[in-house]
Amino acid sequence: MNWYVIYTRPRWEKKIAKLLSDSGTENYCPLNRVKKQWSDRKKIVLEPLFKGYLFVRLEEDKKWEIKSFEGVLNFVHWLGKPAIVKAAEIEKIKRFLDEFEGVEVADIQLKSKDLVSVNKGVFMDFKGIIIEILGNKARVLIESMGLQLTAVFDKNSLVPIKK
Repeated sequence: MNWYVIYTRPRWEKKIAKLLSDSGTENYCPLNRVKKQWSDRKKIVLEPLFKGYLFVRLEEDKKWEIKSFEGVLNFVHWLGKPAIVKAAEIEKIKRFLDEFEGVEVADIQLKSKDLVSVNKGVFMDFKGIIIEILGNKARVLIESMGLQLTAVFDKNSLVPIKK
């Protein structure tokens, strides 16, 4: 059985998780404890960590039955197939949420002329400047040994450097 990611209607993550649980389907909706302030009170509220997404654990042949549930829009796809998430990644998310409150999910926005550090591969720990963004990749200019090298990296292997 694999873990898959499904895309839900906005603000339906907890409803769909309950529907799936009631039907006997293993699922995980990571919930974040967030302090909310109203004019008359403060309260800890459980909000989905990944807005619009839910993890389900299914056998390969049963995954298409999930799309019949109200509020389920589709599977998240990777390279034309429903994306599979490793069980270890789900466990990491669970442990992280057990340890921390008020977690925020933010997508790192890279743009041309940003200073970055490479954190994977042969050029690990090299610093460079983004020349161009190409979808999920970025062309980076790296100066080393008096030479200017240009290479294309996956965005997830680049870390922005604060100026």
